[in-house]
Amino acid sequence: MIETLGIGSRIKHPQFGKGVVVQVRSDAYEICFIETGTRQIMRDYEGLEVIESVETPSDVATYEKIEKSLIRVLRRFSDIHETVLMGTKWNNGKLIMVPGDTSLKEKEIPIDAFFHKIVMIRDRVRVLEQKLNTSNLSDGEKVEMQQYITRIYGSLTTFNVLFKNKEDYFVGEKGV
Repeated sequence: MIETLGIGSRIKHPQFGKGVVVQVRSDAYEICFIETGTRQIMRDYEGLEVIESVETPSDVATYEKIEKSLIRVLRRFSDIHETVLMGTKWNNGKLIMVPGDTSLKEKEIPIDAFFHKIVMIRDRVRVLEQKLNTSNLSDGEKVEMQQYITRIYGSLTTFNVLFKNKEDYFVGEKGV
């Protein structure tokens, strides 16, 4: 399904038959089917035939809107951070730093401790970005500061190799 269906949209499912979208979630539709009752169908499921698409009015609180709002509030006002997974190939690994001066000892760090520090940096830069966006700075000053933050993310893309999921990657300026 490419289009987003609103509450009240009528659809036909190849297995469950005709139904109506009764709730919109971030990842799924809750659909009440005539024959089989209410079921959750993933939003990216391609087997749905749209009989009638209805746009949900902007003032209707869908699960998706509530979920996104709650996530925004939690990130802004708490120290709660999402769980970010390290790629399994790095489990029990270590980072070894060897100085160019052979008279000095090398430094060995468990890679999961290093990964945790990288994730903490990412979380703190995100908080900084949120505080910047809600600050009293002028729009021009905000844009200038945002460019610095984007460059910080770009500098940290080297560490993307440590992350298990691509959606957790650092992203800097595209094409620069």
